[in-house]
Amino acid sequence: MTVSDTPSYPPGRIPRSLVLEHRIIRRLFAIAPLCALTACATTGSAQSSELAELKAEVRAMRETQARLEKRLERVELHASVSQSRASSAASAREATTAAPQTAATSAGYSTPDLAVVKLKPRNEPAPSLPTRVAVVEPASEDMEMFISSAPEGDSAPAEATADASAPREEPDTAVLEAEFDQAVAALRTGNVEGGVTRLLAFAEEHPRHPRADNALYFSGLGQMGLKEHASAAKTFERLIAQYPAGDAVLDGMLRLAECRLRLNQKDDARALYTRILTQFPGTAAATQAEQRLASLSH
Repeated sequence: MTVSDTPSYPPGRIPRSLVLEHRIIRRLFAIAPLCALTACATTGSAQSSELAELKAEVRAMRETQARLEKRLERVELHASVSQSRASSAASAREATTAAPQTAATSAGYSTPDLAVVKLKPRNEPAPSLPTRVAVVEPASEDMEMFISSAPEGDSAPAEATADASAPREEPDTAVLEAEFDQAVAALRTGNVEGGVTRLLAFAEEHPRHPRADNALYFSGLGQMGLKEHASAAKTFERLIAQYPAGDAVLDGMLRLAECRLRLNQKDDARALYTRILTQFPGTAAATQAEQRLASLSH
């Protein structure tokens, strides 16, 4: 249709359908850019999500690779340690085997090959030895000679001589243990003086008994309880001097140092604590001595 064929309408008389058609066309032109933008945004979000997934996969692969590398390092380390141990053991065995050979070579001779011979004992009885000895009584003349030749000063009866030379019998071990326990019980029940006396007597009468050093230690504790620190110090000194290897010597040294402090002899107490630290390091008594030395220094 040409321009001349276009219908002409009088002014103000345009059909309504034409107006609606123009409005629809304008709206389509306005919506077209928005659709294009929406399509681009949808494509961009899909690409970004796919990129995030790829990055996550790459991170997972890197972490897996790092774990595998660490595991490989540990395996290689264990293998090298095992190889070094095996080589050192083999070299030690070779040195042990080669040492006798080297010694024999340096001495100028080699070890000969000796045949092993097994010897069986004979099934023959041992020869009998004469064990019977004839007992012959001395003649009466010989007996009279011996009796007459004895000095007059030795006319004491044989029984008295035997009694004097016989060793004194020690009491039974159970009796001594009971005596020691009773003396310690006297200390604990309040009879401190009686317990101290009995323990000192026990140590004096039975110095070789295994509880003799403990008797001295407990008697020293009793004397400290009676405020007799000078006597207690002498008892502990006796314990340390007579039983240096006993099980009560360390506690006795600590108690002796306490007595020295009570007697205002701080230098002697420090010397005792220092002796414990020097001679018996690492013991509980050494720990106590170190603590008390520190308190004395303040």
